[in-house]
Parts: sequence; C-alpha cells; structure tokens
Amino acid sequence: MASLTLSELCALIGEALDNSLAPSYWVKAEISSLSEKGGHLYLDLVEGKSAKMRATCWSGNKEMLMAYFASETGQTLQPGMAVLVEVEIQWHSVYGLSLSVVGIDPSYTLGEVARQRQRTIAQLQADGLLDAQQLLPLPTLIRRIAVISSPSAAGYEDFSHQLSNSGFAFRTTLFAATMQGPSAPASILAALEEIAGSEAPDDYDAVVIIRGGGAATDLSCFDDYELCAVCAQYHLPVLSGIGHTRDISVLDLVAHEALKTPTAVAEWLIHRMENQLSRIADLLLRLQRTRERQLLIRTHRIELLEQRLAACNPGHFYRRGYSLLTRNGKIVRSVADLRPGDTVTAHLADGSVNARITTLNP
Repeated sequence: MASLTLSELCALIGEALDNSLAPSYWVKAEISSLSEKGGHLYLDLVEGKSAKMRATCWSGNKEMLMAYFASETGQTLQPGMAVLVEVEIQWHSVYGLSLSVVGIDPSYTLGEVARQRQRTIAQLQADGLLDAQQLLPLPTLIRRIAVISSPSAAGYEDFSHQLSNSGFAFRTTLFAATMQGPSAPASILAALEEIAGSEAPDDYDAVVIIRGGGAATDLSCFDDYELCAVCAQYHLPVLSGIGHTRDISVLDLVAHEALKTPTAVAEWLIHRMENQLSRIADLLLRLQRTRERQLLIRTHRIELLEQRLAACNPGHFYRRGYSLLTRNGKIVRSVADLRPGDTVTAHLADGSVNARITTLNP
C-alpha cells in the first residue's frame, strides 16, 4: 500500500486548494475576537455557531485597511461587529488553514447597523412598546436624578457641571456603566436593575442615560432590543442624551424625552425648573392680588355697615326736633300705653325732661 509523508500530504492539500479555489473571496462574518501583535491584526471570524475561522490582516495591509474603515465608519474594528472582508485562503503545513484579510467593505458594516435598527424598531412596534414611556407622567419637579453614564466621560462632567451651576437643588446619583461596544447593553441593563432594586427606588424622579456623540457604529449598542424594551417599560421616566444632532438611536425613540447631548439634557432639566419657578411666582402673585381684593371688598362692606349704623343713630332724629318718650325705662309706642297721671321722660338732643300725663288724646 502506497504511503505519504505528512509533509507530502500537506503539499498535496495545498496544491489541491490552489487548483480549485479562486485567488480571493468576499466573506460575511462577525468578529468574535481580535488582537494585535507584531504589527499584525489577528481575528476570529464566526457565523453564529455554525462556522469559525482564524484570519490575519498582515502589517503590509493593516494600516491602509484600518485607516479606510475608520474614515468611512468613524471607528475601529471591534468584537461583535459584522463585517464584509476580502480574504485569501492560505494553507501552511504547520499552522493549517487560515484566512488572510486583504480588503474590507465599510458600507456593509454600516448597512448591518441600519438593518439591525429596523429589526429592533419593528419588534418594539409589534410588542406595543415604542410609545410605552409616554404613558408615564412627568413629575412636576425633576430634581432627584439617577444618572447612567461612564464616570470618566466628558459628557457626564459637562452635565454635572451645568446642573451644579444652575442655582437649583438638583440631586444626582451616578450608576456607572459601559456606554460603547458590545458589552454596553448588558452594562446599562445592570445599572437599571441596580436603580430599581435600591432600598428606596421612589427617591428618583427620572433616569438620565448620557454619553458623548460618536459614529453610527459607536451608537449601535443603543439599538439593542432588550435594552430598549426594558427602558420602554421602566417604572421611571427615561431621558436620553447619547449622541449628536445627526444620531438618533432606537433608545431615543422609546425614551420619554430624547435630547441630543448630555448638555441638552441638563438645559432641558434647568428650563423645566425655571418654568415651574415662574409658575409658582405667578401663583403667589395671583394669590396676593386675590387677598388684597378680598380685603378691599370686606373693608368696603364694613364701611357700608358703619354708614347704615350711623344712619340709625337716634341722635340724628333728636337734632331734627324729634324726641324719644319712655315710661319706667321702656319706650312708649302708643297712646294706649299711658294713663293720666303717669310720669314719662322725653329724651331730646341735648338732654331729657320729665313730665306728668294730664290728658290723653287718642
């Protein structure tokens, strides 16, 4: 029976691959891991659980391809990213079969981000969650705020600085989370769970999720279905400020209030407090005017009563020549109340006189 050495078999495999395969292929895959060593970039490409292969972007191609990808997408390659790469199939008698990356299509990565976003929106719509946050009433005063952000983010510093200089008594509590990359959704969900599981979750008026802006692929973590579904059903109003003007994530769509940047969130909170302060001042002014009006009305009523009382003063009648007749301290109202011989008192404006009744003329 004929036999081959191992090296002869490896050479036979290499020859068969060279004769049957094209020089290169465009391959859709997801990056499961990557590392850099000696100027080369080493990647593990996967397709779910059905396929996995090692790939290398050699130093001669790496700088050019990575610069091109970054200029088109605004970020570098990272685990969890869907890519379309041009690869050459290589066979080595020691290292086996591997792929050499010689090209990359940034538009595919951007398109996959857009497709995932549409899938998430459609699922949220089907589940009735896209507008769920709008059913929550906003507190009149929002000053006790649970903030989800990276502690070192410039956006968080700007947000905190703006609130502290507003003159209002905002109280913020930071719940640190990763705000970029494939681990961001799980990290933000953990922060939301920590807020909900705190000893006094009702101590917060709202949750604010903030980070600085970035490329579309930087913000793709905020298109994650589970994260958006939890935010949509959260027991507190969720305010988002996670990008620049051109960036709208699915999280922005489900949030109670979506602002463009952390600074914009702070401005919105301050403006709301100013509006409430203005309303309170207006109510106080209206209350003061009402009290003054009521006091004026009551003063006028008292003056009218005093005038009526003054008009009923007997002194006015006495000065006009009338007198008041009494017998034994009681007012005499009729001739029938008297008898001849009775003693009566006539009260006049400047005194009184006593008289005896001698004759009655009914």
